[in-house]
Amino acid sequence: EVSTDDPETAFCTLANREELNPEEGSIHHCLYQFTRNETLTETNKLLCDVCTQRHCGPKNNIKSEKKYVYTNAKKQMLISLAPPILTLHLKRFQQAGFNLRKVNRHIKFPEVIDLAPFCTAKCKNVAEGNTKVLYSLYGVVEHSGTMRSGHYTAYVKMRAMNNHLSDLVLRGQSQALETEPVKGQWFHISDTHVQPVSVSKVLSSQAYLLFYERLL
Repeated sequence: EVSTDDPETAFCTLANREELNPEEGSIHHCLYQFTRNETLTETNKLLCDVCTQRHCGPKNNIKSEKKYVYTNAKKQMLISLAPPILTLHLKRFQQAGFNLRKVNRHIKFPEVIDLAPFCTAKCKNVAEGNTKVLYSLYGVVEHSGTMRSGHYTAYVKMRAMNNHLSDLVLRGQSQALETEPVKGQWFHISDTHVQPVSVSKVLSSQAYLLFYERLL
């Protein structure tokens, strides 16, 4: 979606990013890097339609030579609508010459995550004055093995139904903000084998997919 915002507020977020010092190798660091402010210069300059029209005039003969105007710009990807369910997909491979190599590095992730530093200040479904957008972990998919073969397992939290979350999913209605993770028992599922595990076991897994539900 392309929008024209005040340059002074276009790159503002719900929470101050300057106070963040995300630890490298964490999901916070991944989100911080993905939503960082980038400067587009030289060969990455942005084609500006407004500048082009100002330079060439609005009524250009199609057959005439038209000079396009490129300008320096800033680019930032932020969340404009906080989802009821947050799914984070970690890139677990990297290019090594002509081959793909699996990345087995452990990425730290929390039981409760705050998306506010990664949301635009005008996030559509966050109440005015809120500086936190909290999510509670309820599922993890883990892959063991290599790029050629392996095995998928899952960690799932069994918890009581969240009626407030259902209202948000079905009708877009939100309630008062909670700050604690949703209570429940974690289970490790591998094919037909299911066994209870501790939250520390879950947080030490080699996450490939992370599933969070919004705390409401």
